[in-house]
Amino acid sequence: MKKLIFILLLASGLGLMAQNKAETLVLIKTSEGAITVKLYNDTPLHRDNFIKLIKQGWYNGSPFHRVINNFMIQGGGNKDGKQDPGYTIPAEIKANHIHKKGALAAARKGDQVNPNKESSGSQFYIVQGQKYDANTLNMMSARSKTAYTEEQKKTYSTVGGTPHLDNAYTVFGEVIDGFDVIDRIATTKTGAGDVPVQPITMTIEILE
Repeated sequence: MKKLIFILLLASGLGLMAQNKAETLVLIKTSEGAITVKLYNDTPLHRDNFIKLIKQGWYNGSPFHRVINNFMIQGGGNKDGKQDPGYTIPAEIKANHIHKKGALAAARKGDQVNPNKESSGSQFYIVQGQKYDANTLNMMSARSKTAYTEEQKKTYSTVGGTPHLDNAYTVFGEVIDGFDVIDRIATTKTGAGDVPVQPITMTIEILE
């Protein structure tokens, strides 16, 4: 009995340690400036995969290949033109992680060919978005059947984001510094396919 109690206490302690683990910070260096991002601990599959790719150098010289003002900036292919490492990641969609400005989320294929909403192995986007008033957000909430807390509603009205993506894509981190860089990249001139006319590349490193 004592052994069972010890095992239960140990498991509980390990779970608490995991919850309290410091969030990993990464630095995305771009030709427009640097963006600091923290990775969420409650999306461990996405966090660990992102860290693995960073350590492998996957993102070194990687371009932002899709940029849409008032929406998001997207990258994730390597410098050699390979768009994906060839695998997907199970969805880790959490109601507490919304698509506010600065949200780091995983891109994926559409529902028709991807009903489980599995994420691309490397493609990601950072939300720029726009602000939404209460009436508009309520209509969007009813349409998507997404229930927002009062704090989340306030975030969308004051900070902005892309609420129509909530509960559809995995958000696994958020920007804590460099919002001006997001805006600079988002407003860059683009051509066909929303590709920047002047290439914008990145290198990502883990901050110890």
